[in-house]
Amino acid sequence: MRREARRVRVGALLLLAAVAVVVYGADFGSKYLVSQNLELGDTVPVLGEVLQLHYVTNSGAAFSLASGFTWVLSLVAAGVIVFIVVFAPRIRSLGWATMFGLVLGGALGNVTDRVFRGESFGTGEVIDFIQVWGFPAIFNVADIGVVAAMCLFVLLSLRGVGLDGTRTPVVEPTTSEPAEKA
Repeated sequence: MRREARRVRVGALLLLAAVAVVVYGADFGSKYLVSQNLELGDTVPVLGEVLQLHYVTNSGAAFSLASGFTWVLSLVAAGVIVFIVVFAPRIRSLGWATMFGLVLGGALGNVTDRVFRGESFGTGEVIDFIQVWGFPAIFNVADIGVVAAMCLFVLLSLRGVGLDGTRTPVVEPTTSEPAEKA
């Protein structure tokens, strides 16, 4: 039993790392291609107006909130990264490993921009380039990873899946019907 739990933990750690590497690699690569092939402000239709590449930068968080606080956002993202790395050995569930891998890859992708794409250390802006018709923000692959992670978080929580992979039993609601008289 102990050996099986250890193997699952290693599998979960490997999955977390693999997901993080895939998200980070896709984010880094896509941002590189956009920055090398488009000028800031360019728009390229992919599926007409439904999906476009629109190259912008963002010093803030989602929807440009906290613009100008790049160093604070960098510290928050670094804190998330450290938390996941320290917390990861406790994860035994493959679902939770996937969720934390998505967050880790996304956080690494955006913090890389904030730390290394500025005029000085920690003053960079995040490259955003995916624009979907009707959606009020332009985003990137790292953001997709974080949003997918939050959807998975909700799903795992609703299903009662613990970090160790066990499920919390669903308790049927009791009714307070009076007992039948004989």
